[in-house]
Amino acid sequence: MSTRKTKNFSESSSVERAPKRRSRKINALRAQDPFLERERERYESPLPSREYVLQLLNDAGAPLYVEDLARQLGITEEEGLPFERRLRAMEREGQLMINRKGALCLPAKIDLIAGKVLGHADGFGFLQPDDGSEDLFLGPKEMDKVLHGDRVLVRQMGVDRRGRREGTIVEVLEHVNSRLVGRFRAERGVFYVTAEDKRISQEILIEPKGTLGATVGQVVMVELLTQPARYTQPVGKVIEILGNYADPGMEIEIALRKHNLPHVFSDAAEEQAAKTPAKVLKKDWKAIHGTVEREDLRELPLVTIDGETARDFDDAVYAEKDGKGWRLVVAIADVSHYVQPGDALDVTSIERGNSVYFPRRVIPMLPEALSNGICSLNPDVERLCMVCDMKISAKGKIKKYRFYPAVMRSKMRFTYTRVWELLQDEERASKAEKKLLPHLQDLYALFQAFAKARGVRGAIDFETTETEMRFDEHGKIREIVPVVRNDAHKLIEECMLAANVSAADYLIKNEHPVLFRVHEGPTPEKLAYLREYLKTCGLTLGGDDDPQASDYAELLGKIRERPDADLLQTMLLRSLQQAVYTPANAGHFGLSYEAYAHFTSPIRRYPDLLVHRAIKAVLAGKKYKPAMKWEALGIQCSMTERRADDASRDVSAWLKCYYMQDKVGEVFEGVISAVTSFGMFVLLDQVYVEGLVHVSELGSDYFHFDEARRELRGERSGRVYRMTDRLKVKVVRVDLEASKIDFTLLEEERPASPAGKAVAARRKTGGSVRTATKTAQAAKKAAGGRRH
Repeated sequence: MSTRKTKNFSESSSVERAPKRRSRKINALRAQDPFLERERERYESPLPSREYVLQLLNDAGAPLYVEDLARQLGITEEEGLPFERRLRAMEREGQLMINRKGALCLPAKIDLIAGKVLGHADGFGFLQPDDGSEDLFLGPKEMDKVLHGDRVLVRQMGVDRRGRREGTIVEVLEHVNSRLVGRFRAERGVFYVTAEDKRISQEILIEPKGTLGATVGQVVMVELLTQPARYTQPVGKVIEILGNYADPGMEIEIALRKHNLPHVFSDAAEEQAAKTPAKVLKKDWKAIHGTVEREDLRELPLVTIDGETARDFDDAVYAEKDGKGWRLVVAIADVSHYVQPGDALDVTSIERGNSVYFPRRVIPMLPEALSNGICSLNPDVERLCMVCDMKISAKGKIKKYRFYPAVMRSKMRFTYTRVWELLQDEERASKAEKKLLPHLQDLYALFQAFAKARGVRGAIDFETTETEMRFDEHGKIREIVPVVRNDAHKLIEECMLAANVSAADYLIKNEHPVLFRVHEGPTPEKLAYLREYLKTCGLTLGGDDDPQASDYAELLGKIRERPDADLLQTMLLRSLQQAVYTPANAGHFGLSYEAYAHFTSPIRRYPDLLVHRAIKAVLAGKKYKPAMKWEALGIQCSMTERRADDASRDVSAWLKCYYMQDKVGEVFEGVISAVTSFGMFVLLDQVYVEGLVHVSELGSDYFHFDEARRELRGERSGRVYRMTDRLKVKVVRVDLEASKIDFTLLEEERPASPAGKAVAARRKTGGSVRTATKTAQAAKKAAGGRRH
């Protein structure tokens, strides 16, 4: 590693490997490593920790050659390659850099900032620094060197005319894009591909012999042969032709590849799934780890309650009155029995992280033989399960709980709709349902107690409207309808919450590490912004500098009848941080739990599978040690969750655009759902589709965006547009490729200004409005990618 060109290593940034051998005596300098014991726990042959390497470089006060640092630390010949890999991993992550002479430098000492490139559809971009500091603007010339997602070192060059920190790319640490999905194009005999991810604005040139026979307009996968540089465009070749853009299901195929979603199981995973028994075997009854016997719950009237389209049943429930309270049994599919640490299915489950749900299609975390077969709690068949058996007080509090493995047999597969019908009118029950009805009624009574306890606890209850797309026999959207949530949905939710919070409590009490589901409250910056906005509405949020969930819940209760309740709820929701998976427990702010973990969906979420393994280990008096570090697993699972959400959102946006294609020119009523500096988004009534009214469409006036009030105000007319205002709009454009819909306000909604009337009159009489049209088109183009 004496020169800058050395790159023959394969260490990932999260897993560092050293040769396994017996520990030897280390030199005096290495013995001073403050993280030596941690490294010894992780590796049989510990290397100097990253922190200690950075400390030594800082203490040196000047760049150090690798050979000199290795000599000081007493790195042996057999440790040389692992030590080189560790340094290279630190380089990729921007913790250090190697100058042209091959010496190690601290980026901070040479005023370099490491981070991730965030591209923009208009050709510019930003650096998101690793240290969490303010983003740096990267102009189009800088973005010519990289693609969205690349890791780089940047030097700040000053501030641009808008007051933003501006940077120049000094070095590309890592090119992360090796394959892209996009549209095949041709111009004057030159083939190129435009990426579906609009944050990649550069065109990918295609080698003349690398087209694979693709035709103009088709969707293709491209493998990059040459990464972009200052004076060269990226070059690639077509490796897969997905089909035509409007083919049924193409939006999902694009989303899978755009977001790098694993969607094909490995041969090893398929082989393991095929060998997995289709039914519970006698040997499966044996004790786990040879210590904990499975209990027989086959006669207990457990039932599953899910949506109409569900095919993988993770959970079954049963409740009965027990004195003044209830006994609640939550039985969860024992996926950990069939997916063992390190096997092929475990590897693919870590990679996928979770199942991904699209309209009409699911990308499962596990092959169908498990997800819909042996692991699914289908009715009238034996299934292995992990059970949380709880005693609940009359006030809805969990008095005690017990975890154990069992064998069960679901007595019926209910839907939410059917359960709610039966709870409202028991006369509608069939003969089989009547036997189970008393237990459903006990579940409902328990839910009511849980609901009261939720209020006492101060959990936040945001009311959001989810939608469902319904398709015709040709696969086209027939309608978009709101999903009506009844108490049967909430009943199951509360049962799952009880099991999840019990799982977290159990592992904490037994001092076993695990991934918690952590949802933290507002940051100081978001809290200050929220309080400033609430002040303009004559409202206050309790809790001073440290508001609790109960303070949010109290305010939500006060505003529920206000006409701007939706807007206020949105502002409250946006002030909270995103929930993540992490081994560091910081509680769940929204649910008002001190500790919370996901236990109830191991078929479709990897963190739940980890919780099951941890509980089994505790039951057997052991410790479960995953292949990856808990911190790395938390980062991976949080990333796969966000990735799935982004992909699902892309598909929904495209389908909604497709649905609106034949509605150009139609008039709808709607409500302003968001306000920005470039316009406002309007959510249409009945169809639940959102589109943009650009600021240039608001009439002959200068409109200024008030960020604190989230409103646009006309300078001359005084006209104000704010969230929750109702408008009448006309659909003027649907852009399938960009998944965007443009609206214009009807004339009567515009400010009644003479200039506005003149433009409107020219439009009606067919007069020239070329200048106005050009201005509008330029404004829309400028708004481009800022909508998402």
